Amino acid sequence: MDDREDLETLGEQLYTIIYPKHKDDAGKLTGMLLELPAPVVNQMLQDEATLTTAVEKALRALQGSQESKSSKVPCKDEDDVSASSDSLGEQLFELVDVYNTGHSQKITGMLLEQHKDAVLRLLSDPKLMEEQVNSALRILKEQSIEETDVSDSSDAEDRERLGDKVFSLVEELDPLHANDITGMLLEMDHTALQQLICDRKMLDVAVRKARAALNNQK
Repeated sequence: MDDREDLETLGEQLYTIIYPKHKDDAGKLTGMLLELPAPVVNQMLQDEATLTTAVEKALRALQGSQESKSSKVPCKDEDDVSASSDSLGEQLFELVDVYNTGHSQKITGMLLEQHKDAVLRLLSDPKLMEEQVNSALRILKEQSIEETDVSDSSDAEDRERLGDKVFSLVEELDPLHANDITGMLLEMDHTALQQLICDRKMLDVAVRKARAALNNQK
């Protein structure tokens, strides 16, 4: 009940703002924007620029959908089919971009992999569009997490190997403080550490500085 009342309130606020500039399409535009998540709608109501952008995108999508419905003429020409596909992609992108996911291009590409009839249904069904966008967004996030996990584990392994190498070299110069000094050196970036390993003089200087810092702390 509360959610329904909130939706009605948001709808009334949106309609009041949209109506003066888009009297003929105010109802449809309001309905399209209300398909967005509530936080996004609230943000639009608080930020006039964001709302204006969203309304313009929704209006273009609405006009594109109406044009595609009114001009369904069978055509076998390959150039026409290609142009139609491009137009479809542009219309779909405009609708997807309203959701401000940050991945509009990728999500549009994913949705365009479907059969053309399925894509046309998306253009005329805001609810289905929202479901497909959310589903595509979940897939992208899962892929991103998997890539990050692989990258993090690889970086962690490299860092550990580097730490072992640095420790063995530091231990030769200052066995008493090897642990502490290695810990301090490992705060340096990867490239600097590689240089220390390859240049004994640089390592010697770094160890002496770290030892002096430790003595000052004490």
